[in-house]
Amino acid sequence: MMDFLIQVVFEVNINQRLKQMVYLKTDEEVELLRAANLLVGQTLAELAKIIQPGVTTRQLDAIAETFIRDHGAVPTFKGFPNPNGDAFPASICASVNHQVVHGIPNDTPLQEGDIVSIDCGTQLNGYCGDSCYTFAVGAISPEVQMLLTTTKEALYKGIEQAIVGHRLGDISYAVQSHCEAQGYGVVREFVGHGIGKEMHEDPQVPNYGRRGNGMLLKNGLCIAIEPMITMGTKEIYMQQDHWGIITRDKKPAAHFEHSVCVRKGQADILSSFEEIEKVLSEKSL
Repeated sequence: MMDFLIQVVFEVNINQRLKQMVYLKTDEEVELLRAANLLVGQTLAELAKIIQPGVTTRQLDAIAETFIRDHGAVPTFKGFPNPNGDAFPASICASVNHQVVHGIPNDTPLQEGDIVSIDCGTQLNGYCGDSCYTFAVGAISPEVQMLLTTTKEALYKGIEQAIVGHRLGDISYAVQSHCEAQGYGVVREFVGHGIGKEMHEDPQVPNYGRRGNGMLLKNGLCIAIEPMITMGTKEIYMQQDHWGIITRDKKPAAHFEHSVCVRKGQADILSSFEEIEKVLSEKSL
């Protein structure tokens, strides 16, 4: 989930961002973060079992909250404030079709051909988990499937850059270049973030930027990388509920997110899509 709103262009603001409060995590803290993040993946897998035409996002939210609390954790999204001071009323963000992020669950049934991005957060033993997956509802068009595929590919290309000695802009550039090469829009206003005892910590992790720019990545830095990619224009606006963000041209958007720890040679992915995709594979048989 993103509550960080970039106020100025990342490259211009880089000197200020170098002064941010960044906390590197110990190995023990990383394992606590992993447990919280794996619970998010398990929660999303529970939702994957029932996502189909006719199900409402409010039903998904109820299942997610029960599952999280039954496993000794707290849904971190519920009650989270926006800049206006409004508390988010649900345990998941459920963003359908041209909603990019922060969709409030409701009673509108999902329809065949929809996509829904489910963003979920937990707090377990004092540490946070945060991950997102965009699901197809029934059969979707090849064009929309390509958007989902490209967005998930971009996530992993960003993760490949999350290693000791690289810079934050290397992650950003990897995401941006992969998506824009396919003609997609890359949302600027909402970004990834550090993660730890708080769901949103420094540094901000934009999905656009220049190679070699930004903060030097060090061992133990834990961040959430989350491409938010649109089929058309990158321009967005906020809905009247002060939460939902939609594409200005009403074309679909996709959102995938992993929480990772920067390591030497290869990033350590703390969240997981494995159980989600096992469920989806079994449903397709």
